[in-house]
Amino acid sequence: MTLAQLTVGSSAILKAYPQAGPAFTRLREMGLLPGTRITLVRIAPLGDPLEIQVRGYRLSLRKTEAALVEITPESATP
Repeated sequence: MTLAQLTVGSSAILKAYPQAGPAFTRLREMGLLPGTRITLVRIAPLGDPLEIQVRGYRLSLRKTEAALVEITPESATP
């Protein structure tokens, strides 16, 4: 599953992202590392960008970038 497929309010654990190119460097510098918990806060009205919460701050990503980020959804807490 990718970050672009996550529903608003859901959380996931980052599994992998591109290992080359500018997207890799940018995501790594922003603290998105494998094992990091991510929550999708909201999606812009036209579907792009996505706002996520990671490591205590909020970050906006283009949907094309989010589609490159592989995640493992967390199970819902009762």
